[in-house]
Amino acid sequence: MRLGDFMLRPVLMLLLACILLLTLIAQPLLGFSPWQLPAALRTATALSAKLACSGYFISAQSLEQLADDIASYSPATRLVELSLSDDTVTATLGSSLYPAQARFKDNQGCTLVSQKPNAPAHQQLVLADIPTTSSLWPAGETTLIDPFWQEQLEQVFTDDNQQQLNTRALLWIQDGELQAEVYADSVTPQTPLLGWSMAKSLSGIWEGRIEAMGLASAQNHALFPQWQDDARQEITLSDLLQMTSGLDFNEAYTPGSDATEMLFFAHQAASVPLAQTSDHPRGEHFAYSSGSSNLLSYYLSELLGGPQQAADFLQRELLGPLAMANTVLETDPAGYLVGSSYVYASGRDWARLGQLLLNQGELNGQRLLSQEWVKRATTANDSENDPRYGYQLWLNGPGELRWPALPADAFAMRGNRKQLVMVLPSHNAVFVRLGWTKGHYPFEQHIANLLAKAEQDTQ
Repeated sequence: MRLGDFMLRPVLMLLLACILLLTLIAQPLLGFSPWQLPAALRTATALSAKLACSGYFISAQSLEQLADDIASYSPATRLVELSLSDDTVTATLGSSLYPAQARFKDNQGCTLVSQKPNAPAHQQLVLADIPTTSSLWPAGETTLIDPFWQEQLEQVFTDDNQQQLNTRALLWIQDGELQAEVYADSVTPQTPLLGWSMAKSLSGIWEGRIEAMGLASAQNHALFPQWQDDARQEITLSDLLQMTSGLDFNEAYTPGSDATEMLFFAHQAASVPLAQTSDHPRGEHFAYSSGSSNLLSYYLSELLGGPQQAADFLQRELLGPLAMANTVLETDPAGYLVGSSYVYASGRDWARLGQLLLNQGELNGQRLLSQEWVKRATTANDSENDPRYGYQLWLNGPGELRWPALPADAFAMRGNRKQLVMVLPSHNAVFVRLGWTKGHYPFEQHIANLLAKAEQDTQ
């Protein structure tokens, strides 16, 4: 044993004891009981390994930067040691406690390695690169930046930096043209960045493409064999899209919750929500659920024949036509797209998805979604508690506006740490923000100011 290892052990035990003491004292603040501490530490290493692997291999961020990002979720992650070896990132507490590994695969991103004995092998998909062209965005990577809009966006970026909001990409699209873009030093226009729950919107668009090809309907029900003998057989694709399935899924990101188990420990992400029972009749109650998004992506994959066929379809029918060459769709160990959370895409690629919806389903000369589907996707749901959610999209209305400073027809793709693609139909504009902000981010005021500038510019 090395001297450093010998000295580390009592220090580590003291730190763990401090965490336990804090947990006992501040249980209401931390959100879990002291008996959940082992699960919390296990989650800390799994989360650290996954985010560090993807951030390093996909987004080309340093391990030091990634450690800072991960620490925003819990101070306990500061105790996690990260090590890199070939295609694998290992996370442990000290030198050996609660080890977790995530492994990178070309074009498939990173997947956590199961620690369970006799766990099924990870599904390896075969994915081809999507070629890039010099065509003007959105068909290619050439841009014609407008000096006026570039100045406006750089001011927003400067303001964000002064407030330490950790913004990494800002883009403004007006009248179908990429008018301005600003990036942090470690980010380029081609850098794929984690969208977190903006992946849900891509899952919704995937369903829309399948509908456009006549392969499914939003009213499909009896979705899974496990649901055939109870009320869940009545749940439709529309219910999953609108988060009104009625399933009792625990979205809280606390140790042992459904969401945490699904994202960091399940061999197949959809297996967790698939096992949940109903606590509301379908269609009557809106409850935001990452489980619903993974059930959606699992259903679509099975409809197409399995993980490989689903990956081929997404590249052939969506990513390729949209020229999304800098996008990585990460899977669970079983090979199914984690449709709730794990999509990395460049700012320009996220903007392409927003422009597709703004254009009523058409982009780069190809109609990928029907206009009727886009209308349904941006129409309020019929729930009794909150209708302001469409097909995996956040809506500004009806009723009390979610974002009072923005037009009533605004809708958005949103993700943890304040990822945002805001679509503004009445102004023919799209705003994209990617970064890593734990607290409040003033996107509503930023966009309102840009819209005011747009009106002044046209006068």
